[in-house]
Amino acid sequence: MAHADRARVQALRTALRLDESVQVRTGTDAWGDLRSYSAVVLDGAQPVLKEAVAQLQAFAEGGGRLLAIGAAPALAADPLAALLGVTAERARPQCELFAKCSRGNHELLRRIDAEFAVVDSLAALQLLRTDLSVLLHVNWALKDEPAAVERRLGTGRIVTSALGCTSQALLVPALGAILRRALRPLHGAAAERTINVAIVGYGPAGGMGFVHGSGIARTAGLQLAAVCDLADSRRAAACADFPGIAGHINAADLARDPAIELVLIATPPVSHAALALQMLEAGKHVACEKPLCLTTAEADRLIAAARANGVMLTINQNRRWDPDYLAVQRAVQAGMLGDIFNVETFVGSFEHPCRYWHSDAQVSGGAAFDWGSHYIDWTLQLLPGLPQAVSAVAHKRVWRDVTNADQIRVRMLWSDGREAEFIASDVAAVPKPKFYIQGTAGTLAGHYRPLLFERLDSATGYEARQPHFAEAPATLLLARYESGYGVTETKLPPQPQEPFAFHRNIADHLLLGDELAVTPESVRAVIRVLEAAEASAAAGGDLVRLE
Repeated sequence: MAHADRARVQALRTALRLDESVQVRTGTDAWGDLRSYSAVVLDGAQPVLKEAVAQLQAFAEGGGRLLAIGAAPALAADPLAALLGVTAERARPQCELFAKCSRGNHELLRRIDAEFAVVDSLAALQLLRTDLSVLLHVNWALKDEPAAVERRLGTGRIVTSALGCTSQALLVPALGAILRRALRPLHGAAAERTINVAIVGYGPAGGMGFVHGSGIARTAGLQLAAVCDLADSRRAAACADFPGIAGHINAADLARDPAIELVLIATPPVSHAALALQMLEAGKHVACEKPLCLTTAEADRLIAAARANGVMLTINQNRRWDPDYLAVQRAVQAGMLGDIFNVETFVGSFEHPCRYWHSDAQVSGGAAFDWGSHYIDWTLQLLPGLPQAVSAVAHKRVWRDVTNADQIRVRMLWSDGREAEFIASDVAAVPKPKFYIQGTAGTLAGHYRPLLFERLDSATGYEARQPHFAEAPATLLLARYESGYGVTETKLPPQPQEPFAFHRNIADHLLLGDELAVTPESVRAVIRVLEAAEASAAAGGDLVRLE
């Protein structure tokens, strides 16, 4: 196989998350026995012998999936064109295109944005059959051109896509999701059903219970059916916010309710593990607020319970979808910083901590667990692999009425020399950068950008309201060294917001088999670091080894 072919195959396998059950065939590959594969990817225009086309047809008729990316031939007389049901026009120049999902409720397009941008070279498809489903169109010179089609054949399917010909296009989330789904078995009516969801712990007005209720209400395939909360007032508020739902006082009653398939836990952290275990052992899928739990042992029990009962366990690490973090992640994955060797994050100000459970170590797990559940999660996403050792130093000097530390500094060290630091502080009058990331090719800094909403009221005059300082996306600056020139600076815009992406992923996972965006194994690593940090801080900063 040529070097270019190997690079392309690797790009396909990475972007489409292919395992060894999927055969990827390029123009230089040899055909093998397809009976051991669940799917075949035919990549790029290539000669396919008549005998091989017959083999592919039998494969699809028997339940296999064939994905042809940029592989449609130009001539209708080509045997492959007859199988795919399409021919391809001459490819047009590469540029930014806007793919539009076809109307209807096709399984492959569920919860996919109606339109998304992709940089690719379009070879528009010409339909040869009437039994094809057009999945995507691309508008070119004010004309909608077919860009992806599906043909059902026996118990299998054939999807032909004119998009995905470049590695950049494969990384577009919407297109990647469609192509990955094309390689999975048909779900049929199962993909169209609705999952009944219950929220445990509705909380105060405008809190996470309301946020999750809103996400469920705006996600096709999910339906809020019940809420469980000890407080009469909060159950009443939930029923007013989302009319028609049932109210439970006792979590055991909810666990016994056969109508509930998915339970979303939004109680304070100290209760997460017990509630999640109760629901998992009752055969319910569980989505839990962060942190999943407070110890690695609890995480292991929950992961084991989910596997034993054949149910989903995921965690609302919602800040994986923050616009500034996504921009940081994109820059790192694109190699703009080279190899990352140091990640520093900070959250804090100088003000009295909140007087809610977040500031109580017995309920929150300690200062590291609150914001650290997000920031250390970011760190472990950017620096893969569990650190070799963790140390932490905590200060209790100002806010005596709350039990969380006023400040905690967590240091992480990897066996290969990579390092990271996280600081959470309520005694930092001058904030450090939110992100400070060093790589072999450059440095990225993200600075907080506080928001101030101002207005003039006819009765009271000037009014101002300032949301929490951490809510606005950070201002991101990427500085890179160029030999013989010097350091260049580039401002990175935040990535567009994707509302309720966590809830959409849950529906896609349970109804279509999409991969979980937040796996419990990835969060177990976060819990391991947080637990070690609290232990180190309690011991005065002793190094805790994780390996």
